[in-house]
Formats: sequence, structure tokens, C-alpha cells
Amino acid sequence: MKPIPMENIEGQEGEAWTTIIRPQHPWYQFELGELWKYRDLIQLFVRRDMIAQYKQTILGPLWFILQPLFTTLVFTVIFGKIAKIPTDGLPQFLFYLAGTICWGYFAECLNQTSQTFLANAGIFGKVYFPRLTVPISKVISYIFKFIIQFAMFVVFLVYYYWQGAPVHPNLGVLALPLIVIQMAFLGIGCGLIVSSLTTKYRDLVLVVGFGVQLWMFATPVVYPLSQIPEKYRIFFALNPMTSVVEGFRTAFLGSGSLSAPYYLLGVLITLVICFVGIVLFNRIEKTFVDTI
Repeated sequence: MKPIPMENIEGQEGEAWTTIIRPQHPWYQFELGELWKYRDLIQLFVRRDMIAQYKQTILGPLWFILQPLFTTLVFTVIFGKIAKIPTDGLPQFLFYLAGTICWGYFAECLNQTSQTFLANAGIFGKVYFPRLTVPISKVISYIFKFIIQFAMFVVFLVYYYWQGAPVHPNLGVLALPLIVIQMAFLGIGCGLIVSSLTTKYRDLVLVVGFGVQLWMFATPVVYPLSQIPEKYRIFFALNPMTSVVEGFRTAFLGSGSLSAPYYLLGVLITLVICFVGIVLFNRIEKTFVDTI
């Protein structure tokens, strides 16, 4: 049971009640409207995350650029120069950079939201506020990081385009907000599922990092989907991040091998995962203090 602030409620003999205790709400009652009432709290959490993450570092926000840049260089050398994996005629650096920044945003959303209950058990057990404000603030704070990395990507894209590289941005770039939203929904959905399960099964904390790495290699980040035989592409389409990475490359580089039905399949699976994550999180939050 949780206290819910109520206004203008009269008790006996004209007493004014400020709080009313009601039974726990059912699993299907999300009370998402409360998130808007606590938007100031979400803003504070976002500010806290952005300041605390690099507060005592030398390079500070430059790490936003250096991390994907170094990762892309490593992928270019290992997968492009040594393994000689084709990139559909695209400049190898741009090909790997596009996949890296998309995967980086999703992976960080998943990793951070998966620790929601364990990392905030202290504050959750002392004061009430909508628990979803914490994972939502994580997703929003990493959007700013994605914007910085995307700006870096655009700079390199313009450079290669000016040099005559076979890159062809198209009207698909207008779908960028939808691509970001899909990544956010998928990251928060998977993270909420893992966070809810880790309240009882702590082993999952150790599995998440390894699982995310395996998931990356099941996504066309370091190889193009065109290298996968047509009969097996349906299995890759079941991975929602495939539609994200391929959609991003198709929009900005003009090269992609995923058909429209597969894109829609990826979006549908993302929505299902996000819904399941919210339902499970909504159910576990009532009793997690007893199991943490």
C-alpha cells in the first residue's frame, strides 16, 4: 500500500486529510500520468547523471566523442583491414561509426536501467515517487550523449561526401526521431525486464554485460546484412536492433538490405518488449524491498 496525496478531502468534523491510504493498484494500472507530475524530479535525475558521470574526469564530455571514435578505429582495423569484411562499398570508417553510435546508445540504456532496483534500493525504501522516473531519466540523459556523437558522425559524413565517397543521404533522415525513440523503448524495455528479475536472481547482473556483447554480434554492427543469406534474414529481423542499425545506415549512407515488413516487425517486437518490461516493473516494485 502506498500513500497518495489528495487535495480537498474532508474527514470527520471538518478535518482536512492530506494523504489517503488505498490498496495496491493492479498490474495493468500503470498511473503513467504521475510521471508528468514528477517531471521536475526527472529533470533533477537527468542533471545528476550528466554531472556525476564525468565530474572528476580530466577530459570530461570529450569522452562522449572519444569512446565511439576509438571503437570505430578498432573495428576498422580488425574487421575492415584484417578480416576484410565488406561494407557494401561504403567507407569503412563511416560504416562502423554508424553502427557504433546506434549500438552505444541502446547498450548504455539497457545497462543503466537494468540496475534500477539494485542501485536505488536505499532511496526506494525511504520515500515514494514513481519508480519509472529513474529509468526514464537514464534514457533521457543518454540522448544528449547520442546527440553529441551524432553531430560527430555528421561531420565525418559531410567530409566523405565532399570527397566523393558513395554515400547518399535521403529523405529517410527525417525518420531519425523515430529511430531514436525505438532505441530508447527497446533499451528501457529490456532494462526493466532485467532489473525486475535481478531482485530475485542476482546472477543476471553478471550476465548482462556478456549478453550485451553477444547481442552486438547478432546485430549487423560490424558486418552488413547483405552478407547474410536471404533465407536466414528473418532470424536477424527478429532482433529489433537490426532494423535500427539498418534503418540508420539506409537513411544517412544510402545502403541497407532490410525490407519494409522486417522494419515493421522490429518496431512491433520493440513495443512488445517495452510493454512487458513496464508491466513486470510495475508488479515487482510493490514487493522488491522485501527481496532486495
